[in-house]
Amino acid sequence: MSEEPEEPEETVWQGRFIAAKRRGKWEYVSRTRGITAAVILAVDGSDVILVEQYRVPLGTRCLELPAGLIGDDEDGEEAEAAAIRELEEETGYRAERMVDLGRFHASPGMSSEGFHLMRAEGLTRVGDGGGVPGENIVVHRVPLAEVAAFAAAKRAEGCAMDVKMLLLLAGDYLKLSA
Repeated sequence: MSEEPEEPEETVWQGRFIAAKRRGKWEYVSRTRGITAAVILAVDGSDVILVEQYRVPLGTRCLELPAGLIGDDEDGEEAEAAAIRELEEETGYRAERMVDLGRFHASPGMSSEGFHLMRAEGLTRVGDGGGVPGENIVVHRVPLAEVAAFAAAKRAEGCAMDVKMLLLLAGDYLKLSA
């Protein structure tokens, strides 16, 4: 399979965290300074730790896996360190270690942003979470067996679902009728 010829990339607009770009007919956004994100799969026993927060682009609250930027405040920050920091900041849970499960892209037709999916291991509750001032993150500890029902109830309340929630919902979505 041949790739389309590379045309020069043009930055149309750039802010502190994102840039709008064009390459040929394609328009897309990317993170500035090569920043990427860590998305954390935090399972403690038979429960998963989820977060809910208001997302300005959606104009509503969104149910998500905990996540945060790598290197937004510290150049050269490692994915594992950022994931441990973000998990504790958002949820109040500290992980002994993180396992990098690979790099993924949520919307590759519109954004070049990627994320490292990290699995938290050795969780200890050390605080309430909630994020930094102004984030107002709500922490949910949900039994894995009840994630689909919990997500459906949140959706009925008008809560948006982050695409990464499919990681937890796929089993229910893939069930075939007999």
